[in-house]
Amino acid sequence: MDKMAFWTVKALRWPTDIFFQRRYGCRAMMLETVAAVPGMVGGMLLHCKSLRKFEHSGGWIKVLMEEAENERMHLMTFMEVAKPKWYERALIFAVQGVFFNIYMLGYLISPKFAHRVVGYLEEEAILSYTEFLKELDKGNIENVPAPAIAIEYWRLPPESTLRDVVIVVRADEVHHRDFNHFASVSHR
Repeated sequence: MDKMAFWTVKALRWPTDIFFQRRYGCRAMMLETVAAVPGMVGGMLLHCKSLRKFEHSGGWIKVLMEEAENERMHLMTFMEVAKPKWYERALIFAVQGVFFNIYMLGYLISPKFAHRVVGYLEEEAILSYTEFLKELDKGNIENVPAPAIAIEYWRLPPESTLRDVVIVVRADEVHHRDFNHFASVSHR
């Protein structure tokens, strides 16, 4: 199951690399479109299960919903940075719709597998944000001021830059990676 999750994510990375290449703002936007789905799907399905079985979730629902909200804020931030064109917005809409349905089916079949996939997706996100930072540090991407939405959400200093935003987003992804790998082995 672990190898299947790993190779599923590696297969998903290939078209993303081809389409976005080194356009890291747009790549981040697409990553966050997909990343915002699993927490919402998992939280929703666990919520329904909790209602059906009249039992507590042990805090899982809250954590998954917080993850979904955090990933949504990543998306809102990178929408400000990348300023997507109409066709990129259409692609986001399509990818999110397809991924939502596939992920929900996967979660219904095996929550453990679904969490493992997300853990590996987060590992790929960490790698992408690390490359984003390298390009910022080389000067290949302009280190513009951080969007106001990011300054407010992460309580960053007013003089924060895009580099500061990428660092806090990457730290969030590390947390999501660890949580989902943990959930894949301990989820009931």
